[in-house]
Amino acid sequence: MIVGIALSPSLDVTYVVDRLEGIQRPLEVVRVAGGKSLNAARASMLLGADRVAASAVLSGGAGADVAAHARAQGLDLRVVDGHVATRTCVSVFDRTTNELTEIYEHAVALDDDETDRALAVAVEAMGSASGWFLASGGLSEHHARQAMRRVREAGGRIALDTHGAALRAGIAEGPDLVKVNREEAAQVLGCAIDVPADELVSGLHDQLGAAACRAVVTDGADGAWACDGTRVLHATMTGPVGGFPVGSGDSFLGGLATAFDAGASLTGALALATGAGVANAQVPGPGVLDPSLAREVAARVEVRPYRASTRR
Repeated sequence: MIVGIALSPSLDVTYVVDRLEGIQRPLEVVRVAGGKSLNAARASMLLGADRVAASAVLSGGAGADVAAHARAQGLDLRVVDGHVATRTCVSVFDRTTNELTEIYEHAVALDDDETDRALAVAVEAMGSASGWFLASGGLSEHHARQAMRRVREAGGRIALDTHGAALRAGIAEGPDLVKVNREEAAQVLGCAIDVPADELVSGLHDQLGAAACRAVVTDGADGAWACDGTRVLHATMTGPVGGFPVGSGDSFLGGLATAFDAGASLTGALALATGAGVANAQVPGPGVLDPSLAREVAARVEVRPYRASTRR
């Protein structure tokens, strides 16, 4: 089972227009229950994970829309009432230039009571099942620690995808999986952004402090890198890039969780995750993808062992 912990949800709206200027009537509008954890959970659901649920702190009209969209898409969403209105995030795709403009409201600041309730609801959703909790998005340092400890107390496995102080705090608590991009990895390691990716991922794994943990670093067109303590793997593919990258990283995380929850190897998980990220980028809406395309792409992904890395 997979449970998303949505502490920074949003109503995500994507507009497709002829040109981003003046008054436009959108050619296409896609609204989804967004925020990184909900995007990842939705991607897992679409990829056919056995059971998927999510807890989310929601409030106001946008919060009601998030809940309605999530449930309409089939996600088992458990809502915790918040005290501040849920944010809205907007992406506008210009078909003339193929450029994407993104406008994200700041994540809502939660208090400890709201976070406690969201974590309790997530653990309740998991029940006695053995599965993965997804903690991603704009977390505070304190709430990242809170999430890690609460999941650990419940005996769950947790995947972390955040940045900055929250990432450092979460890593200190020993997640089972960390998935970040190159910039986020370099920041948490305190190194230059152009450090070779195999050194980034092995350095990140060193910080996790447990051999059973897995570290994954996505690196744009250069694919994805993973380390499980004994080897470094590099996943690459050639093919379509897509014009809608928003949510591809979240879909990648959903693919990892789906594969691991089904007992797949690190190699298989990297392939499915890459396929999910690529499929996400083909259509508007974060965490929206064609599962058959994702698996078709996954079958073409090359995952090969790389040299063992030593931190400098």
